[in-house]
Amino acid sequence: MEEKKAQILEKLQKVFPEISETKNDFPYNRVDLRIEKNKIPAILFYLKDEMGYKHLVHITCVDWLEEGKFEVIFIVWSPVDKIKVFVKTFLDRNNPVMDNVDMIWRQANTYERELREMFGIQFEGLVAPKEFILEDWDDMPPMRRDFDTEAYARKRFFARPGREDARDVRQTIAERTGEEIPDFAKKYSR
Repeated sequence: MEEKKAQILEKLQKVFPEISETKNDFPYNRVDLRIEKNKIPAILFYLKDEMGYKHLVHITCVDWLEEGKFEVIFIVWSPVDKIKVFVKTFLDRNNPVMDNVDMIWRQANTYERELREMFGIQFEGLVAPKEFILEDWDDMPPMRRDFDTEAYARKRFFARPGREDARDVRQTIAERTGEEIPDFAKKYSR
């Protein structure tokens, strides 16, 4: 397995010398690499057409708020090699734009729509309705780390009459079982 992972990275680095970071020391079938966002379609086409990575497993995002970046991660799988390749790129958090890749794998359209709606990432060339999961959403994307869920809930929702005596479920369970509520959970209690 280790030899195969090294061969994959070596082959990719020959074709894409701009790969800036690699990692293949996972104790299982995974290889990571980082490349500039403008090279993402090319490397994904290459992985699929030339190296047999036929399956797009997932596209996900990490919000590195403190660094002002989003990290978009494409996970692809080869049924022959039985190895996952994680192709990573950074986007500027203030202008998160990159190329659409649904011409490579049609299901990428669904993942890109989700990232557009949840993080505000724009995929140039993406053809899809504006709304995906969040209907009539008019606030900042909710998966960004600076989205204040509590403030949003206070602004959008109201306390229903008749619930004034509502109790925290943790308190009810603690009284019934005799268990004590852990300190970290107390801050979430009413």
